[in-house]
Amino acid sequence: MLKNHIRSEAERARYMCELKEWLDRERDTPIETMTDFFSRRLNIYEDVHLGRWAEEYAHIADYFDEGLHTLLDIGCGTGLELEAIYRRFPRVQVTGIDLSADMLARLEEKYAGRDINIELITADYFKYPFRPASYDAAMSFETLHHFEYGKKQKIYDKLFEALRPGGYYIECDYIACCEDEEALCLNQYVYKRQKEHVPEDVFVHLDIPLTLEHQKELKERAGFKNIRVLYENDGTMVIRAEKAGRENECFKS
Repeated sequence: MLKNHIRSEAERARYMCELKEWLDRERDTPIETMTDFFSRRLNIYEDVHLGRWAEEYAHIADYFDEGLHTLLDIGCGTGLELEAIYRRFPRVQVTGIDLSADMLARLEEKYAGRDINIELITADYFKYPFRPASYDAAMSFETLHHFEYGKKQKIYDKLFEALRPGGYYIECDYIACCEDEEALCLNQYVYKRQKEHVPEDVFVHLDIPLTLEHQKELKERAGFKNIRVLYENDGTMVIRAEKAGRENECFKS
């Protein structure tokens, strides 16, 4: 299991200074659509991600319960997180969905010839109709910090409905350390989209993380219970949210 590293006040202050400086430098850098960003970086994607989150990728399976049979992985990319999943749960049935056909093609190449059960879907996971009450667990790994508050509510609602009663959702993502960070990143996001006249329905690759409080708020609105942080390393957190089992559900007459 991974060891936590929670920023001290001094570390957080230094981080915020560095973030402001970086945002200022990037203020007028052209933005890229989500699919273009990842397609152009396909050959360096895994090295970059493993350079930042190698330990998290290697240990993400530690946060799942025994007896995992079905898993929904949104924004699965080239499947870096699946190495640990299949190592611990070799017979798990995975449904992986990603917007980038190039990334999924790379995932298929990596896993070709292996005796695994995986379904890959090239689609927008905000629009794709997940099968209701079909998965023991759902997962996202460093994908949802590109979307605004209201957009995230939609995906949490969908994930909740896709889980079986008693299921759970594991999220590893970039979380804003404070409301100032959330506001600064959102301001940059809005400024760039407006400056370049990007339509609302076009996804762009810009970081707009939410605070932990706002993350929890969205999950609670979707119906999740027992939301808790399992791991924290600076701005990266692993969060678990649960869907009540049938015996704990409240039915309205």
